[in-house]
Order: sequence, then structure tokens, then C-alpha cells
Amino acid sequence: MARSTADSWFSVAAVAADCAAAFGAVYLAVWLRFESGWFSIPFGTPIDLYSAYWKLAAAAAVLAYASLRALKLYKRPQRGTFHAHVPRLVRGALAVTVALLVGVALVRNYYNVSSGVVVVFFFAFSALLLLERALLFRAEILAARRALPTNRVLMVGTDSTAARLARCFAGDARLRVRVSGFLRSRPGETPDPAIDPANVLGDAADFRSVLEALPDIVQVIVTNPGGDSSLLYDLASECEKRMIRFNVVPDLFRMLTLSLEVETIDDVPLLGLARAPLEKFRNRVAKRLEDVAGALVGLLVSAPIVAVLAVLVKRESPGPVFYRQTRCGYGGRPFTIYKLRSMRQDAEAATGAVWAAEDDPRRTRIGAFMRSHNLDELPQFWNVLKGDMSLVGPRPERPEFVERFAEKINHYMRRHDCLPGITGWAQVHGLRGNTSIEDRLHADLWYLENWSLALDLKILLRTLFAVRNAY
Repeated sequence: MARSTADSWFSVAAVAADCAAAFGAVYLAVWLRFESGWFSIPFGTPIDLYSAYWKLAAAAAVLAYASLRALKLYKRPQRGTFHAHVPRLVRGALAVTVALLVGVALVRNYYNVSSGVVVVFFFAFSALLLLERALLFRAEILAARRALPTNRVLMVGTDSTAARLARCFAGDARLRVRVSGFLRSRPGETPDPAIDPANVLGDAADFRSVLEALPDIVQVIVTNPGGDSSLLYDLASECEKRMIRFNVVPDLFRMLTLSLEVETIDDVPLLGLARAPLEKFRNRVAKRLEDVAGALVGLLVSAPIVAVLAVLVKRESPGPVFYRQTRCGYGGRPFTIYKLRSMRQDAEAATGAVWAAEDDPRRTRIGAFMRSHNLDELPQFWNVLKGDMSLVGPRPERPEFVERFAEKINHYMRRHDCLPGITGWAQVHGLRGNTSIEDRLHADLWYLENWSLALDLKILLRTLFAVRNAY
């Protein structure tokens, strides 16, 4: 999206606030280390305590800017929720701290400061950084909601991708986007049900007259290129003449979010799909170590909670405390998943396998509470420890549903290229329960192609707040 003047000012404000937070965090760390009384001071308090640390504070401010810029935390407009940015902010604070520790060690003979201050600086800077960024994040949202949308977009295509993009634009005021209308990719194309027919302005062949009638268009997005490459070329050329941004959603390997790579064989270029991160052995080992450590901690921490919930489940309704169900795991192979029972024992006796619904009458009272807070999933730490599941990954589905979706949805089985997870990228975006399977698949494939340990940490943190569509 085009960057507005407000976005530029907010970027400048973020730089100033981050540098001020880093500078102030040094002096807060000095006070905590030497004057708060929280730490012992074996060698006494230095003379000219605060004046001796201005160089360290200045270095911290410069390093904060460099670190957070490298993590793309000044890019505007921002996307997503604030807590989705928290892991990167903490990584930035850690990078600044490590750089300061290295610098202090290198210049110790010329500029002697306490390493303990630098260690305390990490916690002080993290707290100040999160506080000022939370306030700035809120200010950006409020400003965007009060501002008029300056980015007018014309969509060429009336398919589900166009509808999805329109929802994204409408749901995030910071993008300052208004979809001015849609053009059918080809005559007679049936628009997606989510697209208002009144917003369909004609066919792609009518683009010149539509652009004449809508002179404030700043971007054209083609979501369904269709088969007429000459029409697509004419549209791109017309956008270039009018200085309108032109973008195409590629329909090559549709529904995939894979990155592409080029290799040459005897000077012949071959365009293909890049290897997914989890195809690499070292990444699989790292993820498994993450899972084992997380599962052990999860089992230890959740044991008292599970014990209390088990008593409540048993008291409310007859039947077993734990619910066992067959799900499809890595490679589509079935495994037994464990959950705290949240429904009546005979919940599917008459219906067979069906989706859980909002206010589902089959739930028990304690079951409704557990499901709304994701507590019924706690026994799955045992599945993770056994190797059937991962902490983070696509949620496993029942074989009945997998068979149905694999027939109807292209590339559905690709989500089984890794272990299923207790939580996932789709779940933290509210794509659970009775929501779009296509949107859920899109999120799962994006996760597979962008996996990293940092992304897993971000998803785990966001899971603490992910209660939308939890029923």
C-alpha cells in the first residue's frame, strides 16, 4: 500500500520514542543497579554516577534505532495486532543489550562501566519499549480511524481472492484503503457471494472507461488474471501511463504461498518452488527440541490445572475425564489426540462427526468454559512429547473431514507436510471452528513457507489471547 504523510510522521515518532526509551533505560538501569537497594554493591557507588553513563546511553539509542530498523519495525503502515509485534520488539532489545555488552568488553581499558547495568538495561529497555510502542500503536489506530481513506483501489476479479482482499482492506483502517469497485475478469463471471453486485462496475475489457470515470484510483489489483495475456498487458500499460500502481495476484500454483527460486542448467533458467524451511534437517531438529522443552514445561505447569478441571468434569457429567479421538497427523497418518472432555458422552451418537458450533448444546457447563479458554487442549502436551504433534502447526482434523476437504480443495493435503500443532497461525487469527476452510488452509500454507523459531514464539504468545471462535 502507498505510504501516507501520517505514516511517515508515525515512523519518525517511533524512531524518536525508541531512542528516548533506550537512552532513558540506561539511566533507569543505573538507578536500579546502584541506588534502588535491590542489588548489593561490593565496590561502592561510583563517583559522578550519572554523568559517567551518557556515552553508554547515546550508544544504546543509536543501537536501538539500528536494531529495530533491521527488524523492519519502522515500516508503515503497520499490520496485525500489537502483541504480534512483541517478540520482535524483545528481540530488538536483546540485540541492543548483546551489542552493548560486547562494546563494553572491547573498550573496558578506556571506558569502564558496569556490566551489571547493561544486563539490567535489557529489562528496563524492554519494559519502556513495550510501553511506548503500545501507546504509539493505539495512537496510530485512532488516527487511522479518523482519517479518510486515501488509497482508492480498483480490483480486477470478483473471485474469493478479491473478496478476501476487500475484507482485509476494510478490516484494517491503518491501510487507508477503499475499494472503489470490481471488474469481472471475463464476461459472465459470477461474483463471490461476499461481493456486492452493485460494486461490480463491468468487465476487465472496460478498464479504460472505468479509469476515466474514477480518476482518484491509485492502485489496480488483478486477483484473477484469466487467460487473456494481451488484455493484462494493456491494463498494465494504461496504469503506467496514468501513474497508477499495478499488482497481480499470481495464479501459478493457486492457493500456495510458496516462494520461488531460479536455478540454471547449461544456461537454461528453471523457475521452481523453493524448499520449505522445515524440509531442512537442522530446522526439523530445532523444532523438535523446541517441542520437547515446551511439552515438558507445559505438562509441569498445567498438571494442577488439569487435576482441578478433571474433578469438575467428573462431577458434572458421567463418562471419562479424558476424550480420545482419531486425527490425521504428519503425512496424513492417523493418531490418537487427547483432550479434556467438554461435551456429553453421547454428543455424536445421533449425528456422527459434525463441527462444533457457537453455543453448542452438546457442551457441558465446565466444557464451555474450557473451550472458550482453550483449556481442554492442555492434555495435548502429552501428544507433543510423544511426537504425534508439535506445539505449533496446522491443527489436526478428523479423518472424515480430511477425506472430504481433500476432494474439494486443491492442495489441502500439503498442510500434512509437518506435525500438527496444539495451536497455529490460523487459530491465532480466529480461523477455527465453523470458519472458512480455504482461509484456514491459506494460513497453514503461509506458516509452512515462513516457519522460524521466532514465528513459533510469536504464535505461542498470541495463543494466550486467541479466544475468537473458541467454542
